[in-house]
Amino acid sequence: MTNFTKMIAIMALTLTSLHAQANECELTITANDAMQFDKKTLSVPATCKEVTLNLKHSGNLPKTAMGHNWVLSTAENVQAIATDGMSAGADKSYIKAGDERVLAYTDVIGGGGATSITFSIEGLDSTAAYRFFCSFPGHWAIMQGSFVIEA
Repeated sequence: MTNFTKMIAIMALTLTSLHAQANECELTITANDAMQFDKKTLSVPATCKEVTLNLKHSGNLPKTAMGHNWVLSTAENVQAIATDGMSAGADKSYIKAGDERVLAYTDVIGGGGATSITFSIEGLDSTAAYRFFCSFPGHWAIMQGSFVIEA
């Protein structure tokens, strides 16, 4: 193998590694008109400082009828956040203003919509139980899953 070929191979491996590292900190989840997320677990390595979450709504119904968002919290706070969020209303994506139990959330979107959020996971405990859920009234009990930080 010539030096030039070795250099090209090293560059290709480096770029592949950087691309894979960047992608492992970006997640995509889809919600539908049947009140379902397409994933029950989302995981990221603890080496990620920030995570980008992409939410897509594959359904057709408008957000007033079947809107979905993505909310991250500790497992024990899911129901309380969802209950408090109902009074916050649709304009606030069913999240009470200043709710410190909420670690991250997206806006509510309707069928065919998409949204993203980038948030820090620094300071989160990889041994803690985190949950993601939809805070649209009545959805949280069905639309939820585990968010895992892999140590």
